[in-house]
Amino acid sequence: MPLNLDPNIVDPDGFYDDLLAAHMGLSHAESDALNARLILILCNQIGDRDVIRAALRAAR
Repeated sequence: MPLNLDPNIVDPDGFYDDLLAAHMGLSHAESDALNARLILILCNQIGDRDVIRAALRAAR
């Protein structure tokens, strides 16, 4: 599966609101930990190491 860099989130504004709500009330360290856990969960969902590597390169 190739890496999709095109907009692909239904209701991106709603997603952003959900993301902000998940961080609400957290300290900086807690927020960083949430992000780390979310990244690991989403990478597990993707599962394809080549796609994950491509995403890491694109993000960097």
